[in-house]
Amino acid sequence: MIPPILQARSLTKRFGDIVAVDGLDLDVRAGEVIGLLGVNGAGKTTVMNMILGLTIPNEGSIHVFGKDLQKHRIEILKRTNFCTTYANLPSNLKVWQNLRVFAGLYGVKNPGEKIEELLEMLGIHHLRNNITGRLSAGEGTRVNLAKALLNDPELLLLDEPTASLDPDIADKVRKLVRRLQKESSPAILYTSHNMRDIEEVCDRILFLHQGRILASGTAGEIKSRFEGKDLDDVFIKVARNEVETPHL
Repeated sequence: MIPPILQARSLTKRFGDIVAVDGLDLDVRAGEVIGLLGVNGAGKTTVMNMILGLTIPNEGSIHVFGKDLQKHRIEILKRTNFCTTYANLPSNLKVWQNLRVFAGLYGVKNPGEKIEELLEMLGIHHLRNNITGRLSAGEGTRVNLAKALLNDPELLLLDEPTASLDPDIADKVRKLVRRLQKESSPAILYTSHNMRDIEEVCDRILFLHQGRILASGTAGEIKSRFEGKDLDDVFIKVARNEVETPHL
């Protein structure tokens, strides 16, 4: 079996008396899209932040490309990227200027060509000269996604990538993720509250609840486990504590 690009073991993070992530194990392999699903406060964003090295775990380990994250963070991040709706790009720069700055940080070859390619791919070429801070939420999300693809990452973290997007653009983003998976085979960790995203994009799902993995498997296996007609139904049952949550 191909070794995982991302491997976390017994990952634990506490904030005072609150245990945000509790003993989580996670493997993501090249070409695999893993969905992190859970209600607000389940621990999804904390997991993402620990993988990026923004938050230091209290216990456990994270290895990326076979290297310890704490010892090789800079080397690892050069081959990694992320998109989140919760971190804005510098608001006073034009779209192309923002992307050029990040292309420089990632050492992207032929940055002008790469930026033009991504703007066209994401349907935002007409926004290249717009001030980033004046974009709509959906436009800003697509610019952030363009930033996340600049360095052709081998590990891609997508935190609510279709938030604020209309159904047409959200569908295009889902298709783009699948295209990336087929063409360049990155390992992708994907969070969303859009169950259609999770069902269409993710090969496997980890359902988090109170910092622990409540269930894992394909969308079909998760629905069967909780006897839900769809993932929305399962999500609502978990949110309302209408399912058994052993060991929590």
